[in-house]
Parts: sequence; C-alpha cells; structure tokens
Amino acid sequence: MINVLLVDDQPLLRMGFRLVLETQPDIAVVGEAGDGAEALAQVASAGPDVVLMDVRMPGMDGLEATERITRDHAGSRVLILTTFDLDEYAFAALHAGAAGFLLKNVQPAELIAGIRTVAAGDGVVAPRLTRVLIETFTRRNPARPGSADDPRLGRLTDREREVLIEMAKGLSNAEIATELGLSEATVKTHVSRILPKLGLRDRVQAVVLAYQTGLLRPP
Repeated sequence: MINVLLVDDQPLLRMGFRLVLETQPDIAVVGEAGDGAEALAQVASAGPDVVLMDVRMPGMDGLEATERITRDHAGSRVLILTTFDLDEYAFAALHAGAAGFLLKNVQPAELIAGIRTVAAGDGVVAPRLTRVLIETFTRRNPARPGSADDPRLGRLTDREREVLIEMAKGLSNAEIATELGLSEATVKTHVSRILPKLGLRDRVQAVVLAYQTGLLRPP
C-alpha cells in the first residue's frame, strides 16, 4: 500500500485528488495539510511514502517544506504539483530534493502512475515541464564546446553513459530497460551507481548535467 499525504492550500483541490486516489486499491490517503508547517507535522506523525506538495502556500511554502522533508524524513518522497508554467519555486524545489513534478491539471491516470513511480524510488517529470526545465538550465548554463569530455563523465562505463543519456531524455527505468534491452533491475543498478559517481542527488540533477556538459543537446 502506498500512503500519500496531500498538501495544498485549496480544500477543493485536495478533495479532488483524494477522490481520484481513493479509487485505487494500492493507494491510501493518510492525511491532508493546507501549508508547509502542517505538512511537516503530518509527515512526522503519518510517515507517508509520497507527499503531493503544492508550492505556493501561505506561511511555510512548499519549497521550505520540501527541503525539510527530504532532509529529515528520507522515507517520504515529495512530488511537486505546479501550475501550467514552471515557476521559480517549483524549479528550486527540485534542487531541494523533490522526486519530480507534475502539472495540477494532470490526467488522473498520469497522477496515479506518477505516485506509483515515485513510491518505487524513481523520478517523474511532466514531459512539457522537462522541456522547460532543460531550456531554463541550458539558457542559464549553456554547454561549452567539447564539454562532453567533462571529467565527471569519464567516471562512467559505456553502459552507464548510455543509461544517463536515456535518463536525460526523461525516460523511466522501465522505459530505459526497453530501449536498451536490459532488465529493469539492471537499469536500477546502473542508476544507483551513476548518481554517486557523478556526485548527484537525484535524476533531475542527472538530466541537468547531461545537458550542461553537452552529452545531450536540447531538441
């Protein structure tokens, strides 16, 4: 059973998410919170597997709450819910350790799949927002000519480099496994080795590195 905490300052949105999630036999909503401080208290008491986190809330916002949750409650993973445009808060929340982010107008099936993916230890980013994220990072930090020879990339095996490229395309572990003809367990092993070799915290940072070094170019 995947235990989920809903964090949003709009009660109607929380109710809508609850109605969607409670139709699933493997997902249980264990609590709701209207701001970051309340979310921290709920995480401490309920220990959810996944926290669906709004960003802009009164009092403690979702960014600070995400930072504290990822620092103090490693068993709870944060999935950011953001509006149509990628705002700076959501952008910063990924740096704070969020496992990914989805649009608030996401289709129910996508939301459910995203929660399951995050609960399984993988990352999830809405495809359109992946493009915005990449464009933002590459605009701020354009790849340098020849930077694909970054010494950090030299720490990877050829197969790990292939996995990193597929990760940077936004593929899940299951999709990478299909693309490279590997088992999903093997892909998870590669990912678990790639991140520490590159000194990275999560898949989002891996995506950023791949584009910053020029290993993969924006479409």
